[in-house]
Amino acid sequence: MDNSVICAIATPPGRGAIAVVRVSGEGAIPLCDRVIRARSGKRLVECPSRTLHLGEVMDGEGCLDEVLVSLFRAPRSFTGEESVEISCHGSTYIQQRLLQLLILAGARLATPGEFTRRSFLNGKMDLPRAEAVMDLLSATSSSAHEMAMNQMRGGFSSGLMTLRGELLRVASLLELELDFPEEDVTFADRVELVSMARRVHDLISGLRDSFSLGNALKTGIPVAIVGPPNAGKSTLLNTLLREERAIVSEREGTTRDAIEETLDIEGVTFRFIDTAGIRVASDEIEAIGISRAFMNISRARVVLLLLDDTRLASFARYYGQVRDGISPGASLILLLNKVDSLDDPAAIVERLRALAPGEPLLPLSAKTGEGIEPLTRLLLATVTAGLRPASGTLVNNLRHYEALTRAGQATTRLLAGLEAGLGGEILSQDLRECIHYIGEITGEITTDEILGNIFKHFCIGK
Repeated sequence: MDNSVICAIATPPGRGAIAVVRVSGEGAIPLCDRVIRARSGKRLVECPSRTLHLGEVMDGEGCLDEVLVSLFRAPRSFTGEESVEISCHGSTYIQQRLLQLLILAGARLATPGEFTRRSFLNGKMDLPRAEAVMDLLSATSSSAHEMAMNQMRGGFSSGLMTLRGELLRVASLLELELDFPEEDVTFADRVELVSMARRVHDLISGLRDSFSLGNALKTGIPVAIVGPPNAGKSTLLNTLLREERAIVSEREGTTRDAIEETLDIEGVTFRFIDTAGIRVASDEIEAIGISRAFMNISRARVVLLLLDDTRLASFARYYGQVRDGISPGASLILLLNKVDSLDDPAAIVERLRALAPGEPLLPLSAKTGEGIEPLTRLLLATVTAGLRPASGTLVNNLRHYEALTRAGQATTRLLAGLEAGLGGEILSQDLRECIHYIGEITGEITTDEILGNIFKHFCIGK
């Protein structure tokens, strides 16, 4: 493993009050000693780990900046190596010149994610925790932050590592039977193996199925606002956002393309998508817009079907089109708009309930704001109902999802083989495949290609 000294600016680019430059690798402290002179007169190599020191960055005979230096000796550092963090003033010139001086002293510029990669390679964290670092940096809502923190604490990987150890034990017993083919000896109890295989299969399936919600919470819950022209879709978007984001007109068909904006509701990010009105298109451009509306319906986790009293005769058609278009697991909410202009909205609500039994339905006025608060509460309830799956963990990483899918396929074959009474050599193969894909998630089985794909998305300095 490369343990040369690396350096990078760890704070966002640009001018600020302070900036932090990170240095890590074998010989990082002696290298910084050649660049920084401590005010105490001591050399940094003489100072204990986890201490702070005021010093000056020497640029030739002059002083570049006064800095605060944090020392970390191996293995008690983020990377597990000798590490130094230099807090300097946030001038762009100072930051760049300090990097130049460190490179002239023998360091090299770190690649994206190299500090976290070294932390993984040095056993300071497993791979899911390393990936959670990136999720934590990019979290824009409390729900995304909570998922990242849960993964960083090992809530996901610790359970998988325990499971993998149990699978390895059973696989060893199955393979032990193969060493005595003529003795007809059974080391792995088949009843116990069936029970374990079912439990593993259910756990893997639950984790895999949680990806849809976990990924949506990470990137924002997609909510498609759909319905006929002039039902008030754009007005509803503007009211939710509390700004005039979409053009509102009495003329039908003014929304030709999808308009998307995000809104944080009690720590959950929603991506509201205003779509073109569903009707027989009047021209080619409108037809494209309507086609995109149905595309957004199929991709949304929640679909809001907005109607007013002028479209009740065609409700069955709109409802059928939208209900057929939503994806499995997505939710549909019916909204009766413009109740501020209705004489008896309750009667119309009851009529719609009879036509679509079991569907959540809310009366509201996108124009006046009546019913908006109940709508946001229903959106939160619809989404947060799946926040605590049976496994206690939400998967939000595509790499994990793909590995869980393949591990699930292996356990399906394992269960089928057990029911068919297949021999240990075939059962062992499926079991080993499941173990392999779980190991890919936890990092116990890795390749340079996998690590490269993971850490290339990190910023330099992390």
